[in-house]
Amino acid sequence: MSTNKKLIIFDMDGTLVDSSITIVNAINYVRSKLNLEALDKELILTKVNDPLLNPALFFYEVEEFSEEHEQWFSQYYTDNHEKELELYKGIEALLKELKEKNYILAIATNAYKGSTLESLGHLKILDYFSSIACYDDVNRGKPAPDMLEKNLKDLKLEISDAIFVGDSERDLMAANTLKMDYIMINWGFSDYEDAIHSIDKLKEKILEL
Repeated sequence: MSTNKKLIIFDMDGTLVDSSITIVNAINYVRSKLNLEALDKELILTKVNDPLLNPALFFYEVEEFSEEHEQWFSQYYTDNHEKELELYKGIEALLKELKEKNYILAIATNAYKGSTLESLGHLKILDYFSSIACYDDVNRGKPAPDMLEKNLKDLKLEISDAIFVGDSERDLMAANTLKMDYIMINWGFSDYEDAIHSIDKLKEKILEL
């Protein structure tokens, strides 16, 4: 390996998986259960990674997510992920190459555990990951660093061993709190001018660190 890094932690939605349709539809499905009107797709995708937002308040008009919200959201995922989710082009080849170079791979996602495992299983990439940290695995979702800390604890590694790859301000803030190396990509739900725009450039950046 041409790097001192051992662990690559990936965000899932907007980084590995194009789940934009499913996220929008799942949120609006929960809203329909709460007798709330559907929100516009672009509004949801703009707000879903906003670190200054209380997502429960914005999306469901309550202070905190409830178990019922999780059940409805997960039910939509279960019923629809097979026809709505897809990997971004080149992701599976990247994961395969990184594993062949002896990197350890992990995921830190604000998605629920059940829908995460279903999604990764359906897309046939679940077995690439040695640690998966989800919203309901930790006390605080991103932008708090709890998920990254769980990945490190699971794998008995240090912050200096890891790189976090994500597409949002929440991901950046989580990495910065731990002073973990971070790579911002820009083929998902966010639009950062200085982000990496291609899989090949991402691979080059990982190998540099």
